[in-house]
Amino acid sequence: MPQLSFHSPLGALTLSEEEGQIVSLDEGWGRDQSETPLLLKVRDMMQDYFDGEAVDFQSIPLMLDGTAYQERVWAALRAIPHGQTRTYADLAKTVGGSPQSIGQAVARNPLLILVPCHRVLPSHGKSYGDYSGFEGTDSKAFLLELEHEAASD
Repeated sequence: MPQLSFHSPLGALTLSEEEGQIVSLDEGWGRDQSETPLLLKVRDMMQDYFDGEAVDFQSIPLMLDGTAYQERVWAALRAIPHGQTRTYADLAKTVGGSPQSIGQAVARNPLLILVPCHRVLPSHGKSYGDYSGFEGTDSKAFLLELEHEAASD
């Protein structure tokens, strides 16, 4: 499986490709390094993103393996525009289910940032909610601020 690693403000990240689709974005440096056109394109997009550019990851082919419900939730996450947020309740109205079931699907997101689960907030608005990626809620706050700044430019 081709992999390509790169440095980011969140530490080393590794993209993996299978059958012409991105299958994972993992923390750490991957063992095997391959430069495929797709991996290079996505790495460059990620670097632009971390440089503060408003990047739309919708064009990236992703291989998402989940239940039909999880895949609907992940598609709804991908539809949230750069620099914007939604609540779990908003997504439940759009996708169906409850805010809790949305939260469970969001927690199983296999492709952080590319499927922007960091853009989902609790309805009460008093915190960022849970975030299991990278350094937790500090990373979520960083990503949201990065996107907010890019959107206001």
